[in-house]
Amino acid sequence: MSSGDAQSLPLPDASVDYAFANMFLHHVEHPGEAIREMARILKPGGKLIITDLDEHCFDFLTTEHHDRWMGFKRDDSKQWCLAADLRQVNVDCAGANCCAQSGCGDVSAQISIFLAHGIKG
Repeated sequence: MSSGDAQSLPLPDASVDYAFANMFLHHVEHPGEAIREMARILKPGGKLIITDLDEHCFDFLTTEHHDRWMGFKRDDSKQWCLAADLRQVNVDCAGANCCAQSGCGDVSAQISIFLAHGIKG
């Protein structure tokens, strides 16, 4: 199998039943396009599940952890899923937090995590 990237997965259209992205979107350049690409590979009725960071203000994560995004508004994530032809979309608290420490140890982040899921229309 060849390698791919977030906007060009090496899988045919409608080829999988499930796609799961865990703490992935905040590292990609275009999160909406990444969601659309994950939806592309889903069979009709297939399920997409995403967990990621809620919007936050810990800018050390962009430099030290190479995050492209400082989390997301849940409504933005929902709109990206709907635009990707997913239905029954729900975005809610995942019930956990992500914790990170800065390299110099003087800053600590505790960020809530959302869970988004939808079904390919």
